[in-house]
Amino acid sequence: MSNPVRSALRQSGDFFALGATTIRDTFRRPFQLRELVEQFWFIASVTILPAALVSIPFGAVIALQVGSLTQQLGAQSFTGGASVLAVVQQASPLIVALLIAGAGGSAICADLGSRTIREELDAMEVMGVSPVQRLVVPRVLAAMLVAVLLNGLVSVVGTVGGYVFNVYLQHGTPGAYLSSFSALAQLPDIYIGEFKALVFGLIAGLVAAHRGLHPRGGPKGVGDAVNQSVVITFLLLFLVNVVLTAVYLQLVPAKGM
Repeated sequence: MSNPVRSALRQSGDFFALGATTIRDTFRRPFQLRELVEQFWFIASVTILPAALVSIPFGAVIALQVGSLTQQLGAQSFTGGASVLAVVQQASPLIVALLIAGAGGSAICADLGSRTIREELDAMEVMGVSPVQRLVVPRVLAAMLVAVLLNGLVSVVGTVGGYVFNVYLQHGTPGAYLSSFSALAQLPDIYIGEFKALVFGLIAGLVAAHRGLHPRGGPKGVGDAVNQSVVITFLLLFLVNVVLTAVYLQLVPAKGM
């Protein structure tokens, strides 16, 4: 087996081992509540405004594209339902996850990477303190909580933005927009969006922590680890999104008009 393949398998094994250790240490005492609150506030502060600003053009683009397509097909009454479902099920969780990975995840990776090269984590292990329980668990939980809460914000802002652009730019009917949404949407659509956000936040936090715990080459290695964490997170998010969407569509029947 070649070295690149062996290295990839080893890193994959380390990643899943870190995930299992993080889940286990989540239920161990003492729970780092203060660290969780600080990390939650930090991630939320760097992602709330960008998420709200990004969701407006995202919702507008989806509404304009769907509205143009439905006009060509003579099905303008379906514009609202199709646009809102696209925002709630797909766009909103991905926007939230990408922002958390790009802003919060990169900061988590840089923080843990700098601690690693300064041998702070080795010192913690010598003192009998688990770095995963003390540092990784609060950061991963904070990323998950922020992702779930931000997903609701992005869904609302994206839906309102799509409504405004469809009604005022494409001269759609407000009543038809809202009625098609109520006719096509169902509660599981909201559940899958929140579940995706939760899973994406978990992935973003774990990847950032894993790369931060294993930098190579000193300070330059920390910068490389940050870039790697963002790229790897993006790839995993789109892959997991495809799997979750396929499973959801098979388990939950679509709601007809």
